[in-house]
Amino acid sequence: MLKGSIVALITPFRDDNLDEDTYRKLINYHLKNGTNGVVPGGTTGESPTLSHSEHKKIIEIAVSECKGKIPIIAGTGSNSTDEAVDLSKFAEKANSDALLVVTPYYNKPTQEGLYQHYKKINDNVGIPIIIYNIPSRSVIDMSVDTMAKLYELKNIVGVKDATGDLNRVDQQLKAMGKEFIQLTGNDDNALEFNKRGGVGAIGVTANIAAKLSSNFQKACVDDFKKASEIDKLLQPLHSSLFIESNPSPVKYAASILGMCSPEVRLPLVEIREETKIKVSEALKVAKLL
Repeated sequence: MLKGSIVALITPFRDDNLDEDTYRKLINYHLKNGTNGVVPGGTTGESPTLSHSEHKKIIEIAVSECKGKIPIIAGTGSNSTDEAVDLSKFAEKANSDALLVVTPYYNKPTQEGLYQHYKKINDNVGIPIIIYNIPSRSVIDMSVDTMAKLYELKNIVGVKDATGDLNRVDQQLKAMGKEFIQLTGNDDNALEFNKRGGVGAIGVTANIAAKLSSNFQKACVDDFKKASEIDKLLQPLHSSLFIESNPSPVKYAASILGMCSPEVRLPLVEIREETKIKVSEALKVAKLL
């Protein structure tokens, strides 16, 4: 169920307010273009600057629009365990299919603290949980041993691995086995990640290249030569979308494709002119512009 091209969905704003109509349109764009799952309220969705009511609203909208056609993996992580539990319980009640829970940022818990954080969330819900391991943003790295211990719990089913270390795929496969769902959080390493045993990506590029991203993931299962060809088209786009802090570049790309406003919330700002040029060039390479 949780595999293929899963989009870490951007949250559109207009005059600093949640643009609900555009959010619905974005979700339907993914339904029409083969996206295999939607993540509302992840980092790419600017969850740190969403109010609690906005965060809950986008989860509700995603569930309502998808109508069970593709899974909703609600972003419900927080550096406050109680807050993560509350949001996770809400997402389950709203009929989300699974949860994406980031490692607690800023607090810098020990490995035991990480284990207890996820265990408390696990013990309070009844739907699958994907661990989101992203040391570059959260300043902590969950060890493979801690992940293996968590996998023994009833709801922990996999990881969104944004370490950038491809050796982790091998280590996690050895420790947890093939049933443990491994999704990359780095679009640029998706080809090799899948070759080593991954089953997809929770990606940023899919926001504006849904069909290509979906076709790429399908080809990784059926035809790696074709997957490699699509990957070459997408690599400049993957790179350009991270020249400045995500999701500012992808929101600019979406804006020039007529999908939504480029507006982001402070402390994020819109991208510089030189970055705009690089994003536009990458869109042309991918034949999206």
